[in-house]
Amino acid sequence: MPLDTIERVATALGARLDAALRWHGEALDRLLDEDHAALVDALVSLYRAAGWEVAVEASFAIGGERGSVDVVACRADLRIVAINEVKSVVPDAQATIHVHDRKARLGLAIARQRGWDADRVARFLVVGDSRTSRRRVAAHGPLFGAAYPLRGREALGWIRAPSRDPMSGLFFLSPVHPAGHNRQGTGRQRVRVARVRMEERGRERSE
Repeated sequence: MPLDTIERVATALGARLDAALRWHGEALDRLLDEDHAALVDALVSLYRAAGWEVAVEASFAIGGERGSVDVVACRADLRIVAINEVKSVVPDAQATIHVHDRKARLGLAIARQRGWDADRVARFLVVGDSRTSRRRVAAHGPLFGAAYPLRGREALGWIRAPSRDPMSGLFFLSPVHPAGHNRQGTGRQRVRVARVRMEERGRERSE
């Protein structure tokens, strides 16, 4: 039965349809949370290695605006705070840019709430590295390009050696999963095993 038919039936009955998508037995939202956490870990390591102070899931309540920032980083010597939005998959471009812009505008106040003295704000959109993510970012090239002019290695280079100029950039980052949880590696291994078995069967038939 088509999904839209089920939705119409549910609506007629005054009910709500909740659909759960699972992958290899896992709930998709849980997998996305794991990837997001792994990306945050990788980003925190990157900033700390470059000498930044870091806060994760930094909540704020400023005026009538509330929310949290995935990763806030500060270089006290340069009085710069970096507001980082972390996405394991490429989300809705316009909504992401709008939310990130709002948090960046509050960047100095967010820094003050944490006891950091800053007078410049940088912002970076960090996306989980995959061919799909790169393709989706490329599909919205002009939009992402206008919002995040610093890209890839240039953005990473700025984090490692920041200047006083405020920056806005986008880069891809590979999440680091705990040992034994590399789902992509497991998939490739299965493909290689299947090919080996097919080759063996082919040799047996020829013999």
